[in-house]
Amino acid sequence: MKQLEVTFIVDPVLSGDEIQATAQTYVDLLKNNGCTIVHVDDMGLRTLAFPIRKRNSGVYFCIEFQTPTGSIIDNMELALRRDERIMRFLTVKLDKYGVKYNEDKRNGLIGKKSRRQDKKEAAPAVAAPVAPVAPVVEAPVVKAPLAEEEE
Repeated sequence: MKQLEVTFIVDPVLSGDEIQATAQTYVDLLKNNGCTIVHVDDMGLRTLAFPIRKRNSGVYFCIEFQTPTGSIIDNMELALRRDERIMRFLTVKLDKYGVKYNEDKRNGLIGKKSRRQDKKEAAPAVAAPVAPVAPVVEAPVVKAPLAEEEE
């Protein structure tokens, strides 16, 4: 079986329900054509690197799926091109390293750690050992004799 992922950007002007319905449309399209959905990742609203259709942000979705043949790809990409709600899309075939990376990412082995975990895992700060300080010895004060006034 081939493992692929399709990432697409939905127009952020739509309502939340319409955005979810758009993503569900493509999940259903894949399921109806014999694909197995491995994972659907709703990445949320993100800023775009450059404007697309006069928009500076978009809602990202990534669908990872397995298919016995690659025949669904052409039909799915045609549907994505025709859908006005989709701003951009990218379909990628995953190799064994991509599959492993995505699996590790879903299991929390890759990615940002929460700050709470960082604080718990951090060892308590240990004060650096202080080097012994030599005692301060005051030098004797030598007073110069007063000059006698000349007469």
